[in-house]
Amino acid sequence: MRKVLLLAIAVVPLTVLLGGTAALAAGATTGFGFNAPDIAGAPTGEVAMTGGGAFKPTAGSAHAGGSFSCVSQVNQGPLAGCLAGEGVRWDGEALLSATPFKCTGAATEALKTASTNDQTVVMQADFYRAGDGNDESFTANMIVSAVDIAPDITGIQDVWVQGVGCTDALVNLSS
Repeated sequence: MRKVLLLAIAVVPLTVLLGGTAALAAGATTGFGFNAPDIAGAPTGEVAMTGGGAFKPTAGSAHAGGSFSCVSQVNQGPLAGCLAGEGVRWDGEALLSATPFKCTGAATEALKTASTNDQTVVMQADFYRAGDGNDESFTANMIVSAVDIAPDITGIQDVWVQGVGCTDALVNLSS
């Protein structure tokens, strides 16, 4: 009995120490929210999105979603075929470490890269239209950032959707 008690006294502090170290290594969770009513810039189309969630860059995990609507028809990229007025919701499919992007899609625009960090979330998202039920209609990469992701373009660009473009949105990130 005495050996069991001594073993318990030795193991408990070690367990607390290792558990605390693991929690620190896991990193902080960052919450985000945004409202982007006019994402555009590519040759055609405009998308409105709102939503938010939480992500943990060090763990590579995210949980996010919100509403989306095609304001005008998108004819290029992963959302090609989304007609004006279509769209219901979106949800995060996977947290990405980084993605290359262009706000306009123009050949003259420099290709940029956004990386997930405590100020920016890069993810692959599923987009749903009414009538498609739980089957995603489109899958595309997206960026939401508390900082300008495209300083080479006039104005602030802090939300991007693949094949649609960028916008200056109302964005909040906090950890």
